[in-house]
Amino acid sequence: MHTMRQIFNRQKKALFFLLALFVIGWGFTDFKPIFAGLILGSLFGLYNFWIIVRRMERFDQSISQGKETKSIGGTVLRFGSGVAAAAIALTKPETFNMIATVIGLMIPYVLLLVDRIVVHVKHY
Repeated sequence: MHTMRQIFNRQKKALFFLLALFVIGWGFTDFKPIFAGLILGSLFGLYNFWIIVRRMERFDQSISQGKETKSIGGTVLRFGSGVAAAAIALTKPETFNMIATVIGLMIPYVLLLVDRIVVHVKHY
């Protein structure tokens, strides 16, 4: 079984590869606002995924130590970062495409789903 930290590290590598592709797309195509939105959303999405990993690790530690846990969500932080990404895209529509930003926010979760499918097919 893979730990959350191992999964997160694999996700980071895949996302940095995608970000490199987005930067190339931003630099060499006429779709600069779309690629800028994908970059912005992906960075905020990676931050959201990091928040989940950090909360899960704290939750695991408190359970193993027998302490009472109050919350594992971090929902407010993740929601706030999504709102911040959308606010940036809305205030600079000539620079960031709003739809691409929302798609970028979801990219880490899609990568997580693909990673889990690949690991499942590979090991089972």
